[in-house]
Amino acid sequence: MTEVKENISGKNNKLIGEKSPYLLQHAYNPVEWYPWGEEAFKRAREENKPIFLSIGYSTCHWCHVMEKESFKDNSIAQLLNESFVSVKVDREERPDIDNIYMSVCQALTGRGGWPLTILMTPDKKPFYAATYIPRESKYGIPGMLEIIPAIRDLWINKKEELLTSADAITSAVSSSGKNEQDISINEELLKRAFVQLSDTFDTVYAGFGRAPKFPTPHHLTFLLRYWKRTGNANALEMVERTLSAMRMGGIFDQIGFGFHRYSTDRQWLVPHFEKMLYDQALMIIALAEAYQATADTEYKTTAKEILTYLKRDMLSPEGGFYSAEDADSEGEEGKFYLWATEEIEEILGKDDAALFKNIFNIQNEGNFTEEHTKQLVGKNIPHMTETMRIFTSKNADRMEDIAASVERPRQKLFIEREKRIHPSKDDKILTDWNGLTIVALCKATQAFNETEYVTVAENAADFFMTEMTDVDGKMKHRYRDGEAAIDAFLEDYAFFIWGLIELYQTNFNIKYLEHALKLNSYLITHFNDNENGGFFHTSDEAEELIFRSKEVYDGAIPSGNSVCVFNLLKLAKITADFELESIAHRTIQAFSEKVNATPIGYTQFMSALDFDMRDSLEVVIVGNPDDTDTRDVISFINERFIPGKVLLLKTETEEAMLSDIAVYTKDMEMIDDKTTVHICQNHNCKLPSNNMDKIKEQIETLS
Repeated sequence: MTEVKENISGKNNKLIGEKSPYLLQHAYNPVEWYPWGEEAFKRAREENKPIFLSIGYSTCHWCHVMEKESFKDNSIAQLLNESFVSVKVDREERPDIDNIYMSVCQALTGRGGWPLTILMTPDKKPFYAATYIPRESKYGIPGMLEIIPAIRDLWINKKEELLTSADAITSAVSSSGKNEQDISINEELLKRAFVQLSDTFDTVYAGFGRAPKFPTPHHLTFLLRYWKRTGNANALEMVERTLSAMRMGGIFDQIGFGFHRYSTDRQWLVPHFEKMLYDQALMIIALAEAYQATADTEYKTTAKEILTYLKRDMLSPEGGFYSAEDADSEGEEGKFYLWATEEIEEILGKDDAALFKNIFNIQNEGNFTEEHTKQLVGKNIPHMTETMRIFTSKNADRMEDIAASVERPRQKLFIEREKRIHPSKDDKILTDWNGLTIVALCKATQAFNETEYVTVAENAADFFMTEMTDVDGKMKHRYRDGEAAIDAFLEDYAFFIWGLIELYQTNFNIKYLEHALKLNSYLITHFNDNENGGFFHTSDEAEELIFRSKEVYDGAIPSGNSVCVFNLLKLAKITADFELESIAHRTIQAFSEKVNATPIGYTQFMSALDFDMRDSLEVVIVGNPDDTDTRDVISFINERFIPGKVLLLKTETEEAMLSDIAVYTKDMEMIDDKTTVHICQNHNCKLPSNNMDKIKEQIETLS
């Protein structure tokens, strides 16, 4: 959990009453931090000072560095306190603020990242943007000691010029993306996205680009759909090679499981060691779908390992999942995860150590170099250069012995590692990231036919439905220490609705579908841009910032708009409410110019387009959920990769409720009191059947 450390004086600032772990980390800085709010802006106006806005998150390595260098430094703090009113924002709590000012930073500097530093007027208009700022100028980067006095001088002597600049910046950024052309969207766009991914694919080490390398699982789930659509073997090869390379690399925690944030190098060896909930969820989704597509058990194994990590380390007593684990422990990035050879030999003994060192590339001198000096560091990141399947196939005569000889030492090392000082955990519970995790749990249940995961998904969904949602469908974004707070954002609704849709199609409990439709109705009422199409990041009831943004870029996580399009299309198929489909198409057209320019940046959006353009497969099963035939046909469907499917179960107990939601199911009945399947595709329905062999043949043909 987050540790709040006092400074030498023991004096706290205005952050001490906050719930955010990130803000609490700064509560004893000598900087007179304020949380975002009217108190800070009122003081800035009264004292005629600009705002120093610092945005980050609790597991951000360079946020820690900037705090240590500058915000804990009394001389820097004195300069800030004299010249600015300083405001701290947790980007994970307030993605609306982060979204606005990250757009400013990218517009002004051509890049973005965290910590994000914005200097702005008391009315929130920015005039300077940067990311990490060192204490003193170095490598051509101006330092805090130089920037603060310079800005103070400008504010005193050339304030009007700064205000004019701030107005111009605000106007330029707020008008970006408006009045886009309405461009025709067709299947050619999917091909262009595939080609762009192919062009950036690393043919040596897999993944996309060179370094740093991010997992970006929605690239992979789009490529699976493109492969399914076209039969293009290269699309599937890129998916398989990338999943395998990441699982073998240091980006995967080989001892305790779970993926680190990204790889700093091309080889997937040296990660940035923080672990984010959303990365785990998105990787499970990609792995589950890859398993459905290929039946390769390595994807199933990896997904289950991530789920082991989530259930063990990230699951709260309330049923939701915590947000992240830090990269740093004891002031060093990655210290928790690194191993000296002698440690491994002492813990494992000679024989187990020899095999483990061979499989996981452990070297006496260390197996990776320090980034700046390029010198070996004497420590090791366990990683593999070939999969366990390949390794064991080369040693087929001792396959079982090898498997045991890997798992036994892994467990020993894990137990020993647990005794170390752990990285801090960001224990806030976020609606959007938990929505993705519910999707992942459901995808795993479907693909692997293991019901333990859907139980966890139900508990999480019930928590958010009970503790984070009002009767009218208004949600909260963050839960911590018993407090649900901060009005939900677009991603909260989009991702949680996605989770509820998948949960219904996993356990067929109608309450989850009903709740998805309720939240979707609230979303359309309060977030939809009725004039231009698409969904705003914030509700029409939210705090007014310098402008109201709409985003479709699929970055580290998919955009809310991309997922909204998919949700609307799928709910339209489920309910036959084609007004939902119409809203989806208006959203697609709202961003058509942007996604047409660089489709590789919108791969989740491409997956939604694929669903829209694909021959759908709508399956309504009428029967007892405990009947063998019912379970058998559901398993048959779920074990296959069918990206265009919609699956409903009509039972005797929920018949009336389902008929209210999906009127077309009202007259669908069992034949001869046996489980009966009604299959439709593109508004054309086949004759219902209770012959399981014929049903499976139909599904196989149509999917």
